[in-house]
Amino acid sequence: MASNLYKWLIISLLFISFFAGAPVRNHPFHVSVTEVNHNTTDKALEITCKIFTDDFEKILAQNYKVKVDLINPPDKSKMDSLIKKYVLGHLNIKANGNAAKMNYLGFEHESEAVYSYFEVQNVPALKKIAINNSLMYDMFDDQVGIIHVTIAGANRKSTKLNYPDSLAEFSY
Repeated sequence: MASNLYKWLIISLLFISFFAGAPVRNHPFHVSVTEVNHNTTDKALEITCKIFTDDFEKILAQNYKVKVDLINPPDKSKMDSLIKKYVLGHLNIKANGNAAKMNYLGFEHESEAVYSYFEVQNVPALKKIAINNSLMYDMFDDQVGIIHVTIAGANRKSTKLNYPDSLAEFSY
């Protein structure tokens, strides 16, 4: 158990260092982070997807055959549309056994990453969650998906998905 905790700590520190450092054009890791927070007050799932900007721009341009600029978008609504379409096509959630309808809220660019935000309404309690995450799998066969699920700001569970594995399940 301590060995797994040590591995997670090392992976997390490496991941943080890549997102916090100076501009990086060719990074050695292909990682996305998906965070799902169950907000008990609002009875909602708050979802954040964090993806390296350069990789995200490449996959959006490749898949949708358009010029993509997520740092200084000339048409933010067009970029919103691309991000929404891509993420909803590669991230699916079942809450308590029911397919969850994810509503797109927007995106922002920070440092070397793009954060996209989604919400699932009307989830009063979360007993079980299944997340199917294939973000960036259509570009990188070494892609890693880190998933964190937190209930009421306290009970947090995490996992790591290595390509081609895409399903993570948590019970509370």
